[in-house]
Amino acid sequence: MSNLSLRQITYLGSDSGLVEKAFEFTNKAHEGQKRLSGETYITHPAAVAKFLADWKLDPQTVAAGLLHDVVDDTSRTLNDIEKEFGKEIAFLVNGVSKLGKLRIPKEDVLIRPMETRKRAPVDLEIENLRKMFFAMAQDIRVVMIKLADRLHNMQTLGALPPQRQKRIALETLEIFAPIANRLGMGEIKGRLEDLAFPCLYPKESAWLQEHLAVKYGERERYLEEVKPALRELLTKEKINILDIHSRAKHYWSFYQKLLRHEMNLEGIYDLVAMRVIVGTTEDCYRALGVMHQYFKPLPGHIKDYIAFPKPNHYRSLHTTCFCLRGKITEIQIKTREMHYEAEYGIASHWAYKEGVQTENAPRLRKFAWVQQLYEWQKSQPGSKEFLESLKIDFFKNRIFVFTPKGDVIDLPEGATPVDFAYAVHSDIGAKCSGAKVNGKLVPLGFNLANGDVIEIIIDKNKKPSRDWLEFVKTNEAKAKIREFLKQESRPENFCRGIELLNKELRLFRGTTLANMSKDKKNALLAAFPYKNMESLIIAAGEGEISPRDVIKTLFGETELLVPAPQKIRLAIPKKTGGGSDIALAGATGIALNIAKCCMPVPGDKILGYITRDRGASIHRSDCNNLIESQKKWPQKIVEATWIKNAAKGPYEVTLEVLTEDRVGLLRDITSTISAMRINIRSCQTRAQTSFTHAILVKVEISGLEELEALFNQLKQIKEIVRVSKV
Repeated sequence: MSNLSLRQITYLGSDSGLVEKAFEFTNKAHEGQKRLSGETYITHPAAVAKFLADWKLDPQTVAAGLLHDVVDDTSRTLNDIEKEFGKEIAFLVNGVSKLGKLRIPKEDVLIRPMETRKRAPVDLEIENLRKMFFAMAQDIRVVMIKLADRLHNMQTLGALPPQRQKRIALETLEIFAPIANRLGMGEIKGRLEDLAFPCLYPKESAWLQEHLAVKYGERERYLEEVKPALRELLTKEKINILDIHSRAKHYWSFYQKLLRHEMNLEGIYDLVAMRVIVGTTEDCYRALGVMHQYFKPLPGHIKDYIAFPKPNHYRSLHTTCFCLRGKITEIQIKTREMHYEAEYGIASHWAYKEGVQTENAPRLRKFAWVQQLYEWQKSQPGSKEFLESLKIDFFKNRIFVFTPKGDVIDLPEGATPVDFAYAVHSDIGAKCSGAKVNGKLVPLGFNLANGDVIEIIIDKNKKPSRDWLEFVKTNEAKAKIREFLKQESRPENFCRGIELLNKELRLFRGTTLANMSKDKKNALLAAFPYKNMESLIIAAGEGEISPRDVIKTLFGETELLVPAPQKIRLAIPKKTGGGSDIALAGATGIALNIAKCCMPVPGDKILGYITRDRGASIHRSDCNNLIESQKKWPQKIVEATWIKNAAKGPYEVTLEVLTEDRVGLLRDITSTISAMRINIRSCQTRAQTSFTHAILVKVEISGLEELEALFNQLKQIKEIVRVSKV
């Protein structure tokens, strides 16, 4: 069977016939096709299946690996595969086919040095990762087939044009290798990274290989001396030794470590590590004790990943010792099962056993984060924040810290006591007022380290602070804090949302939310992911959605170019002189702000709305926004009255002048205002369309009569389309 031999699938026993049948089907479907390298096409699916067989996967997965390109690259359909091989294999092939449609940015992203390279657009990264997580949640074997596919494609990358090579290598380094690592497939992760490294960073790769060639040889020869010494020591203590071998660190991994050690080759001790494979977990600990009796351990370099496995379930004991002639050597001690899991990760949980039914759920229990991650990304469908949080919670290095009772909490590197508190329980996070790390009081923004014991000090009156968002690292903590702050600010955000939406509605349609038909409201709820109008309005107030997008949804893009005629109510906003024109019932010393949604003037009946952090907002008593708020939060409404002689100026007002474009128009507008002896405080312009501009002019006026006169004078200028008050 080409480069997938019968010998490699003998572990499948009687089920090997399914793989042979898939090979014949694939060979016939791809007949006459060649790869860019000039090889017959069958060499690729056969190589993919060989990797899957090396990982001892079930016959359905190996068969799907053979068939994975048939639907996309031949005349055969998914129905053909289902008829020949059944629904399970067809499902796997379809999943791999969908992953094959990952979008790679076309621009040159790799001409620059490593530290300044341009990243792929965020939306492409999010979409690619979303597809990957969906595939993992549906059936993890789809991603294992894709990893095998990518591994062979990287091995044959040289046949592609240089730019395409770089794009595929970047995707491999930033998506596929981290996912292989998170799935515990350390060997696959290392191979993918080492294949991408010289393609993306040829100078750095060449420099590293040149400097390591001699050192690798020296270390290998030294470890050959250490092996018999170790074997003799362990055998003497009757420890069951299955194997002792050395393992060279992968180039990319080593280069990343060099960057953290200021490129000091001498400061890295695990260039080549010794692996000691023993019979049982008990043997692991006994072997560690024996080694430390004869070889002095390097302080701070003993790690117990058996008691505290890594998030990808890697298990082993690591120690760094002064071995023969005092040379520093890293030694890893593990059982054969631990070693196999470390190499092939989740694939080891799918290892084929003849006659045993394949079941997905039990083997994924250890990898519950796959489903959690998929659910999480669904709740943040297009968020740049999702991508950044993902790179912390999913791809970043992890640390292990402890509660005072000894429970282990797994956190991303750089996590703080607040992250820890939320990881223990959301209520503990919300009431967190202080923290002790290893018995000492520390700031809440303190960076935790491996092995720290954290005690959280709780205050039942404490509430989450917005300042925490500046230092927390985990998505869980950020989400809980933001949710609390949203709930706290709902009244203010509701009012702000009504204000913003009504402003746009008045500007373009001469209407308000209160006058909007039920059909229009239903259309909005159908277009935006909110259950009711209240949630949509609050989202507008929070800045989650743009009021302009709401208008586009309701009335279309083209109607925005011609705003509806508007009755301009001449209102006085904020007085520039000292003192207040308004008195609030039973309240003194509160900042007062004239509401921009209704702009009350002296003589109007008014009410005050108490906000959380901006004093009181003054509305006309018949203001639609105020009426809506009064229904929901009546306790925030207070009586307000105008103080006598409040109508005297000067008052500050901002005008928006919508104009057609012509040379000298701004000069004519400012000249008209100056001719009326009105002071201009500021002036700025912004393009609205290709042929209209909006000019914002802030002026000081003495009262309503002067403002009316200014409006009339400006309207005399031919190119002015509309004058309104902001």
